[in-house]
Amino acid sequence: MPGKSPSQPKQTVLVVEDDPILRSQLQEWLEEEGRFNVILAPSARGALDQLAATRPDLVVLDLVLPDRSGYEVCEHIRKEPRTREVPVLAVSARQTPSHRAQAEEAGASLYMAKPLAKRELLKNVRALLPGAGEEGRKP
Repeated sequence: MPGKSPSQPKQTVLVVEDDPILRSQLQEWLEEEGRFNVILAPSARGALDQLAATRPDLVVLDLVLPDRSGYEVCEHIRKEPRTREVPVLAVSARQTPSHRAQAEEAGASLYMAKPLAKRELLKNVRALLPGAGEEGRKP
């Protein structure tokens, strides 16, 4: 696999996004890197179910979801001892300083505004995940 040594286990990324096209795009971008297992959730309920079943290394979290706010999901992640230290990359079409501040208050590690760019997304994922740095990047 390009960009990943065989001895290094893949890191798990939970992508929580209600838009099926963007959810598939994020999965493709992450899997192309060759060092991430991607788990998908289309809703807050799906995210909470996945978090109960597994502890991802990173959560990419849309803040506007159909059933519950992504801010609430982020707060849940921070309150649970098992997931408290999991980095959360919050994504949203809402780009005001107050939305960014609300994401930080909920416990987001980083905030990205939509539309998302592949290069920026992967740069932020690498920044949040130990062992996913530039040195192992695909050419």
